[in-house]
Amino acid sequence: MNSDEKKHSPLESAQAANENVAEARQGGAYVDERIGLEVQIADLETQVAALKDKYLRAHAEMENTRRRAEKDVADARNFSIAGFARDMLAVADNLGRALSAIDPAVREAADSTLQTLLEGVELTNRELAKTLDKHGVRLLNPMDQKFDPNFHQAMFEIPDDTVPAGTVKQVVQPGYAIGERVLRPAMVGITKKAAANGGEVDRTA
Repeated sequence: MNSDEKKHSPLESAQAANENVAEARQGGAYVDERIGLEVQIADLETQVAALKDKYLRAHAEMENTRRRAEKDVADARNFSIAGFARDMLAVADNLGRALSAIDPAVREAADSTLQTLLEGVELTNRELAKTLDKHGVRLLNPMDQKFDPNFHQAMFEIPDDTVPAGTVKQVVQPGYAIGERVLRPAMVGITKKAAANGGEVDRTA
């Protein structure tokens, strides 16, 4: 038997083989453990993403619910006072007509009693306007604005090439709105392109 054959006895070879198997098993266990951890991490990341998505959806739904509730409250409030506000418009109209009917010359020549009466009417008119405004009732006086069928009612057309067609050029009666609810549309005259009819106002609209 030569020296090479004496290097490893059968027992030593068996021990070496067992050690190699043990090392291989240990390495495989490490790989399996690492793969298992990576799978767990990926699963946790998926769960976190799902929870984040649920949170964002819940938050968005909560905001939508809050906005709807605020709108419902505002609509209910506006609806509750709309009838009363609409009835008060006649009072506002009468006060406005009474003041506009007074000739400036007559007012200047009026005695103290009449002056006091006129000042009282003006004060009442201002207080009524402030009260309506306080409750969200706004005046629609769209002079020189573009005609909006949602808030205006065209009574007649006025030939006019100096402004775009559909411009409010005369307000016959102001309108009122509360929020986006129209209590009364503004009665208006709107412009149209001048025709060959001598520029007469067309009141057939």
